[in-house]
Amino acid sequence: MTAALRAGLVGLGAIGRHHARVLRGLEGVELVAVADPAGDPNRLAEGVPVVADVEELVRTGIDMCVVAAPTRLHGEVGLALAAAGVHTLIEKPLSDSMASCLELSQAFAAAGVVGCVGHIERYNPALQALRRRIEAGELGALYQVATRRQGPFPARIADVGVVFDLASHDIDLTSWVTGQEFATVSARTAHKSGRLHEDLVAVVGQLTDGTVTNHLVNWLSPMKERVTLVTGEKGCFVADTLNADLTFFTNANVAMEWDALSIFRGVAEGDMIRYAIAKPEPLRTELQAFRDAVLGRKADIVTLEQGTRTVTVAEALLASADTGTTVAVPQLDTARVIG
Repeated sequence: MTAALRAGLVGLGAIGRHHARVLRGLEGVELVAVADPAGDPNRLAEGVPVVADVEELVRTGIDMCVVAAPTRLHGEVGLALAAAGVHTLIEKPLSDSMASCLELSQAFAAAGVVGCVGHIERYNPALQALRRRIEAGELGALYQVATRRQGPFPARIADVGVVFDLASHDIDLTSWVTGQEFATVSARTAHKSGRLHEDLVAVVGQLTDGTVTNHLVNWLSPMKERVTLVTGEKGCFVADTLNADLTFFTNANVAMEWDALSIFRGVAEGDMIRYAIAKPEPLRTELQAFRDAVLGRKADIVTLEQGTRTVTVAEALLASADTGTTVAVPQLDTARVIG
């Protein structure tokens, strides 16, 4: 019988506690220790030993680790784990700058261990079903991707703004669902809550194939919304990732008797289809993929190169907002292959 992988966790905050819960029940994995300088006053580790720092965590003999620390610590912690030869999943965003991301990517490659990023929206059942249907040609040519991600400010965030924390989801999922990269972005931000970092961003982007994107993201709305709309020649997919629902509004090619509408050739209201899809927990699917990658199995993980590209786009958004101009997204020396 194959021994279970010995897993560690850095951080027991709002996200880390869920990683602890899933890791404790993940087949083939044993959560052996958690590192958090604040300890575990709420007993979220449920009996798993809690140590003070990543160095002590490494000494427990872990094979793999999840980093759910504040973004500003991702670089430091990730480099320590790479140096120790520990396979690592780092929560999104990969780090707080493109330079730090590149350093992490190079360190894990040199160490020959798995490094990946926790962009959990890729594992949302609605978006996974959407991607499969787009790849199958059910939408035809792509025209536009629009996302809305808004809700109240989460007290857990202190070191980054809404671009790095929330919009990074939309950057990654847009590129992943379409199979395209961001070529240019134009963004405007606002500071409405008196914090150091921006709490609202509106983005217009263009992908390498010409597809137009729009992203509305904020921490200022009293309701929580997570919606992705992809419009193409055959209709429009709407993915509600809060409820993991996917709906397709078809473009009905019907004759128009109304002259004012007939000029929009081929565009008419057709059927609406809400798909019945399996809904496994995205975090469990993500950690299963991480485990499989560590075991050398084929696995759909978010690579460090992909995570670096997302941070590069996020930096371009902030640069655009600072200058009031459209910014070309820098091309990285590191190749990024969309999984």
